[in-house]
Amino acid sequence: MFSVNFKGRVALVTGAGQGIGKAIAQGFADCGASVAVNDINPQTAALTTGTLAGDARAYVADVGDAAAVAGMVDRVVADFGRLDFLINNAGIEPKVSILDMAADDWRRVLEVNLSAAFYASQAAGRVMRAAGAGVIINIASIAGHNIPLKDRAAYVASKAGMVGFTRECAREFAAYGIRVNAVCPGVIETEMTAHSRANPDQMAKWLEDIPAKRLGIPEDVVGLVLFLCSDAARYLTGQAINVDGGKVML
Repeated sequence: MFSVNFKGRVALVTGAGQGIGKAIAQGFADCGASVAVNDINPQTAALTTGTLAGDARAYVADVGDAAAVAGMVDRVVADFGRLDFLINNAGIEPKVSILDMAADDWRRVLEVNLSAAFYASQAAGRVMRAAGAGVIINIASIAGHNIPLKDRAAYVASKAGMVGFTRECAREFAAYGIRVNAVCPGVIETEMTAHSRANPDQMAKWLEDIPAKRLGIPEDVVGLVLFLCSDAARYLTGQAINVDGGKVML
């Protein structure tokens, strides 16, 4: 695992109640950062916070609600006195065909997976602009490039939008000393993929298409996130980097 000293720095991780978000929160805590743990579920937010060393606090908010996100960022800054890193990780992935998907469900996926990144980046960006520095990492997906997923049109659209938003945000925020990058995981062993992983045929297909011949684990994503937030990546912005065992190159 990539290790760096983030002592005295503050990271806000959305959707940190489980999966990749929880692992990212753990990674920041292990590197000495104070961590603001966001989740819509009070129980999972509290569980993650309770596992972290150092100063970690839970912030329950629906990231699809612009006012809730702005209020959350205000509380984080009031509590910690600063905000150095924003990790836009929260996401949902309902499985339903385009012909059967309700309009409200489509809107909800875009709110949580894409609009939330705008809301949080706007609020955090204002704080970081005043400080003259900051890093924003958007957790997208290889589905945001050229990997379609059956019955997940809203998810794929939201992740493609996340990649585009990352580039435009990076272009605008560079003037304020803020770097913005996207991390695009492949298939990761989390609660979100548990049902599909239980299907032997699906697992066989995945492994056939991945040169590394294994699925990713959350820690595979964490190392890249920590690197991108570190000074070692100070000249990297506007990038969308795949963490997928080589799948996208095929």
